[in-house]
Amino acid sequence: MSTRIRLRHPELKDCREFLSRVRASRELHYPWVTPPSSTAQFKSYIRRMQAPEHCGFLVCDAQTDAIAGVINISNIVLGFFRSGYLGYYAFAGFERQGLMREGLQAVIRHGFRKLKLHRLEANIQPDNAASIALVRSCGFSKEGYSPRYLKICGRWRDHERWAILSSSSTARPRAT
Repeated sequence: MSTRIRLRHPELKDCREFLSRVRASRELHYPWVTPPSSTAQFKSYIRRMQAPEHCGFLVCDAQTDAIAGVINISNIVLGFFRSGYLGYYAFAGFERQGLMREGLQAVIRHGFRKLKLHRLEANIQPDNAASIALVRSCGFSKEGYSPRYLKICGRWRDHERWAILSSSSTARPRAT
């Protein structure tokens, strides 16, 4: 268990710090992700993460409580599927310190143990080497390639599909 990070759910009171970190991280995030960048978008994000099919987390520096990044599990489907999609990003000044890796490991544990999911999937643009290294270090396996999969920064972008199965699975995907 990490002592460097603390996970918590985003709240409306986080708006000012969150938006400030988004502004400071524009270069880091482009062209990979477009996080909420206005008060209205942040409030919409909070409402969306309160729905049962979504679960949002802030990765906070345990010493300062500063928001270091965001990890969301979206489009959670239970029943026979028991799966969710991961989205995540670090904020400038906190990248390449291992905080997001610790945060992602904690969110994976939450997804498998608390939400009882069977599978978590991350869809990553092929040129996003840092994101691919992150999921690889957390045990994800590459499952495939999806052309023009998600519209990000105004363009349909290709993505690689990476997934991890819960340890209770009887079969694990092969690493590539």
